[in-house]
Amino acid sequence: MLKQHEIELRVRYPETDPMGMLHHANYFTYFEIGRTELLRANGGSYRKMEQTGLFVVVVKAECRFRSPARYDDLLRLRTTVTRITHVKIEHEYKLFRGDELLALANITLAVVDRDGNVCRVPDWMKA
Repeated sequence: MLKQHEIELRVRYPETDPMGMLHHANYFTYFEIGRTELLRANGGSYRKMEQTGLFVVVVKAECRFRSPARYDDLLRLRTTVTRITHVKIEHEYKLFRGDELLALANITLAVVDRDGNVCRVPDWMKA
């Protein structure tokens, strides 16, 4: 299983604030895209997982903003699985413009069933 994956994203105009900078809330959308693509690169998908009755929910999210991304910037997002426990998956995100680190984030997910009960991380996600 890949523990790390990178994608490119371009900042679109509606993702920016009136100053032309990527709005802080949209960084978390980018992080979700990153982890979705990491799962896809490993042969999985949220759709397949949800069809089995399992879901992932964010239980902790933190981000350090170092420098703003701006409209039309081409960015590179590195998503890394840093830890998997029986019920949680932790990711680290690094967002770059060229070699410049713009943001560093950590997000913890819990696996739950349709009723919101915490479940074990499936073996296929730990492999």
